[in-house]
Amino acid sequence: MTPGHLLVAGVLACALGVLTLVYLLVAPGPTRLPLSRRRPGAAPPPGLLTTGAAKAATLVEGPLNRGDRGRAGAAALEQAGLKMRQQDFVLWVVGAAVLALGLGTVAVHLLVGVLMALAVPLLAKIYLGLRTGRRQKAFANQLEDSLQLLASSLRAGYSLLQSLDSVSREAEEPTSEEFARIINETRVGREVGRALEEAAARMRSDDFAWVTQAIAINREVGGNLAEVLDGVGHTIRERNQIRRQVQALSAEGKLSAYVLMGLPVGITLFLGVTNPGYVLAFTQSLAGYGLIVLSVVLMVVGALWMRKVVSFRF
Repeated sequence: MTPGHLLVAGVLACALGVLTLVYLLVAPGPTRLPLSRRRPGAAPPPGLLTTGAAKAATLVEGPLNRGDRGRAGAAALEQAGLKMRQQDFVLWVVGAAVLALGLGTVAVHLLVGVLMALAVPLLAKIYLGLRTGRRQKAFANQLEDSLQLLASSLRAGYSLLQSLDSVSREAEEPTSEEFARIINETRVGREVGRALEEAAARMRSDDFAWVTQAIAINREVGGNLAEVLDGVGHTIRERNQIRRQVQALSAEGKLSAYVLMGLPVGITLFLGVTNPGYVLAFTQSLAGYGLIVLSVVLMVVGALWMRKVVSFRF
């Protein structure tokens, strides 16, 4: 039996052992009278899996809450719109990495499994970035309608807080969520200007930052806030028109960058499935490992360069 066969057999044996332990943990014990019949109204105790997951989350929560890294991770989940605790997200990533390690080792090679496991945190970060970007883009696209609704509410005689509350109830997500958070923060004592500034920073919206500044200035010097918001909305509308034109002109360059970045990865995966020996030849010498590292470095440099070329800031 070759070393590869031994490795596969070992992984399968470990998987079988883990499945056996899980079955023993969750297997039903002796038949007992249900707790709901013995103690009416009493909540059933949590299962072993639930208890184990809670303990694991508690162990992960301690290191995550130390320093600024924990606050940054929680802020990233908030910006992405994930209603999940940070420790739960970390446990999901760790579980996916372990699964990727096992699948890659069984299907191809141990090195492939390790690379797949290391790629899971990177993919999780990319996923958060995509969700955050999509959410911020939706907020920017809805800002015009939100300002019109806000100005209309002010003309109808509503106060600023009542107008913000009407936007939170009638706008679409994620605008409704952000405005509802602003209202909730003001109800617990936070100043409305500070809540608006934090929402603008959280959504990374320069346009909403202008709206926040306009509201703050109007609250100090007075005047017709509805007319001020109309002027700001007109400026934002013109900026969005220019932004959409630039996005249309740069769409071809972005598509070319995606194809160029995905082509080497796709070819490597295809060869790894159809002809594994051709790819595994790189793992049989020091020069092969050096070429792998060099290719990864060049891929990263090329990705950063193409991203810089096709990205524009207003």
